[in-house]
Amino acid sequence: MTIDARELRDALGQFATGVCLVTVTDEDGVAHALTVNSFSSVSLDPPLVLWSLQKDAEIYALYESAPRFCIAVLSDAQEGHSSGYAQKGAHRLAAEHFESGLNGAPLITGALVNFECSLERAIDGGDHTILLGRVTRVSTIDSQSPLVFLGGQYRELK
Repeated sequence: MTIDARELRDALGQFATGVCLVTVTDEDGVAHALTVNSFSSVSLDPPLVLWSLQKDAEIYALYESAPRFCIAVLSDAQEGHSSGYAQKGAHRLAAEHFESGLNGAPLITGALVNFECSLERAIDGGDHTILLGRVTRVSTIDSQSPLVFLGGQYRELK
């Protein structure tokens, strides 16, 4: 049985997700961000999370083996961050959007949560690579509404 890729994508789009930026610093010290909605918790002990990276992403090489990264859960006030850093060629982080984390990865200012991680393992996942990260530090701010994505568009929680 063959599954139609468009039909599968539309069906998967019916699962509401939060929106995150995954940040890294390149070898020249330049901060980058990539919009993802594939973030998930894995384990509390040890503290593990995961996200997936499309193998044909233009900045795949920068992310697939980055030893340290941060996953920032965005608030609904950060829709512009999500849209902006999802664009091809627009992954360089604006200085006003971040501060340096303890592990060297950029922390997103105003995010609901920043998870500082070290790469635990990269796992083949078909047309994506699943990146398993060990959480080394969690930074939170006052509770806000999360940025939510469903059916190909941003949504509000009611």
